[in-house]
Amino acid sequence: MPLLDGRALVTIDYKMSPGELEPGDVRAADLGIGLDVGGSGIKGSVVEVTTGRRVGLRLRAPTPQPSAPREVVAAMDQLVRDLSSPWTGGEAASFPVGVGIPCVVRRGVALTAANVEKAWIGFPVASEMSERTGRPVTVANDADVAGLAEVRFGAGRGHSGVIMVLTIGTGMGTALFVDGRLVPNLELGHLELNGRDAEERVAESGKARFELSWEDWAKGFDAYLHMLERLFWPDLFIFGGGGSKRADNYLPLLTVRTPIAIATMRNDAGIVGAALMAAERRSREAISVG
Repeated sequence: MPLLDGRALVTIDYKMSPGELEPGDVRAADLGIGLDVGGSGIKGSVVEVTTGRRVGLRLRAPTPQPSAPREVVAAMDQLVRDLSSPWTGGEAASFPVGVGIPCVVRRGVALTAANVEKAWIGFPVASEMSERTGRPVTVANDADVAGLAEVRFGAGRGHSGVIMVLTIGTGMGTALFVDGRLVPNLELGHLELNGRDAEERVAESGKARFELSWEDWAKGFDAYLHMLERLFWPDLFIFGGGGSKRADNYLPLLTVRTPIAIATMRNDAGIVGAALMAAERRSREAISVG
């Protein structure tokens, strides 16, 4: 599909998968658009925000390489346009847009960069994306939005107290919720563990990096979980990310007292959480104006 990024006409080749709902089955007022930006791909879908179910197609586009901020923003803008195309009469223009990125985000500005270009540091993602799309855009850390989806619609639904969501993959993402409210931008994967950055050892990528068996990897991961227990005393751990799909290899080896649940939203967590965060922000702003 064509994309004019201000300098050249390029093509986005999408991978597509169907959603759970069709556009004709939902109210436009209940819909939002969620985008999940990764180092290799950008995923997006329209989401029915009262249930967390995807509507229509889920699209996945390659992340531009190099992942310069404005090129990624241009690709996200095209995703929003293509996801909006099944709706007519201007309905889609009212859909709130949420974006999860692998950065610490404060007031719409990226403060760090993981698996994307360092040019993201200091980049005003929300305002640039809003200007490009012509609508308000909410931008947040990718682990935070994935965690929000799990707490609202997934493994954390119905649980109160302190919930800690860990996204176990190339890195170690963390999200903390207290009675359902997010404490944003906790980079707990970078706590010190045995003299090194914990993420290097306890992310799933650390297993391959250090050529560890599941038993040896679990020892380090267990030590990390015990450290989180001592610092936060969570009521529930939720394991997400790619590492959660192989949890049977290490769950029996863990010795923490905190109950553990495996994420249920899987690859949709970032998309659903981003759309939900944007919808909740719109609701708060509507109440404050009213």
